[in-house]
Amino acid sequence: MTWTAPEIERTPQQLVGDERAMLQSLLDRGRNVLLWKCQGLNGTQLATRSVEPSSMSLLGLLRHMTETERGWFRKRAAAEDLDYLYCTLGTNEDGDFDDTVPAAAEADYARYLDEITLCDKAVATLPLDHTVTHPRTGTDLSLRWIYLHMIEEYGRHAGHADLLRERIDGATGY
Repeated sequence: MTWTAPEIERTPQQLVGDERAMLQSLLDRGRNVLLWKCQGLNGTQLATRSVEPSSMSLLGLLRHMTETERGWFRKRAAAEDLDYLYCTLGTNEDGDFDDTVPAAAEADYARYLDEITLCDKAVATLPLDHTVTHPRTGTDLSLRWIYLHMIEEYGRHAGHADLLRERIDGATGY
């Protein structure tokens, strides 16, 4: 039997609460949108690329956001000593998009879900004012900024996911 991305429960966005709860709610909404755009698709569909020469696909977006979550929350904010899962600096920087394999879609999907859990746990006790130094620019960044950046990242990629999903089966909307 061919694996298909499971149906997800869309949770309502929190509209009132403290800053941390609101940031988490918006981040979770972005995560849910990406998963919702993937639901019901098999590995081949998830790995379907947009248009040449782009290597963007829904599976690539899942892998990319796995790397992005891992990089910002676990590697930078929580200072965990981790390698990236799909990309290699200097030799395969776009492995998250370039190296998608339809047969690995289920494992990549599970890895994304696991990474979200690990990321949330890694920063759960850190204050929003916790700072880290950006590895390339040397600029200090707060965990608050990381949350906002990740919300922005999901917002940008939600538009890509909309177009990719529409191309695959015509599904649109949220």
